[in-house]
Amino acid sequence: MLEKLLDKFIDERTTLEKEEMNSKHAYDMLMQDLKAQIGQATSDRDAKAESKAKNLQNKADATGDLKDTQTTKDADSKYLADLTATCEQKAGDFESRQQLRADEIVAIEKAIEIISSNAVSGNADKHLPAMLQKKGAVLSQLRSNANSKAQSKVTEYLNTQAAKLNSRVLSAVAEHASADPFQKVKKMIKDLIVRLMEEANEEAEHKGWCDTELSTNEQTRKEKTDAVETLHAEIDQLEASIAKLTEDISELTKAVAELDAAMAKATKLRQEEKATNTETISDAQEAQTAVAQALTVLKEFYAKAAEATAFVQRAEPEIFDSPYKGMGGESGGVVGMLEVIESDFARLESDTKASEASAQKEYDEFMTDSKVDKSEKSTDIEHKTAKKQDETQALTTKKSDLEGTQKELDAALAYFDKLKPSCVDAGVSYEDRVARRKEEIESLQEALKILNGEDI
Repeated sequence: MLEKLLDKFIDERTTLEKEEMNSKHAYDMLMQDLKAQIGQATSDRDAKAESKAKNLQNKADATGDLKDTQTTKDADSKYLADLTATCEQKAGDFESRQQLRADEIVAIEKAIEIISSNAVSGNADKHLPAMLQKKGAVLSQLRSNANSKAQSKVTEYLNTQAAKLNSRVLSAVAEHASADPFQKVKKMIKDLIVRLMEEANEEAEHKGWCDTELSTNEQTRKEKTDAVETLHAEIDQLEASIAKLTEDISELTKAVAELDAAMAKATKLRQEEKATNTETISDAQEAQTAVAQALTVLKEFYAKAAEATAFVQRAEPEIFDSPYKGMGGESGGVVGMLEVIESDFARLESDTKASEASAQKEYDEFMTDSKVDKSEKSTDIEHKTAKKQDETQALTTKKSDLEGTQKELDAALAYFDKLKPSCVDAGVSYEDRVARRKEEIESLQEALKILNGEDI
């Protein structure tokens, strides 16, 4: 009876241990699942925060690009308006000069018509020849001598100034002054002064245009150069980030594959171990049942044998010192041996069940950790893949922007090279040319004064 109670208690204890292990396992699984959900929610929150920061950065970049583009547009619009106003002013000045020349020609033609009339030309032919013949010879001789001296003085002065200023213009005028008639020299000097003044005005206008164009071009070159350098830096950063993301995705994919292989191997080993333990437990229970049955048979036999011995004790021969009661009462007898065997099988069952529960727990924990790790790595792969796609698209856009900006910079550099010959590399600075032309004009004006006799 006590043995049955012991077996019952052992079974109840085993059942309670199983229920405790199952409850603990369920608790561990629930905690693992909750931790995994918390980790996933935290990862999603971080990803959304990163996406929000990236969107804000893109918005700031777009706002900056819009501002730069608007500034460039305003500068171009201002330049176009200034250029249009300048062209309209030049066109108006040209029309005014053309009108002035036309009016001047009409006035000269009217004066010629008046001079050619009888009131002037006829009376001059009638009254002036005699007086002119009387004074003509004297005036002609005086004029010839004065003109000759003035011409020589002008030639000498112009040669001196030409050597001083290294001016081919003054040298050519001096050569003509010594050879050409007096009136022709004066006209040539006047025409040359007018031409030099016109050249000075044209060069001043050209200088203003050059200053405007060079300033605008320099600003454009600086902006485009800065933009090209910035785009190069952004492209290098994106390429490095994409390379790192590619490496991370490859490593994560490899880790996920290794986790899958490890979980598959662990599952196979667990199934094999579970089958072995189940068979062992079944065999131990079957053996305990058989041993219990054997014990029952032996105990009943030895109990009956003890009773029978008590009745036949007087009939035994004197040769036996005591009645034979069988081997059931000895400590090392069959019953004791069977009880030890039964205890060994019970211990084998208990140890195997404990080992099975521990192995199952370790397997469940490993599988839970592996699944959580796999889920996190898979999530990282998805996020990094999406980020890689975004950065690849951004890289394509940046390269396109770089190509367009580089073309604009090349165009600005080509235009600067076009401006150089007339605005930068003229050989002599604008100030030197203005000063030299001013001295040439002053020299020609001084020569004209000499010819007019104003220095006397």
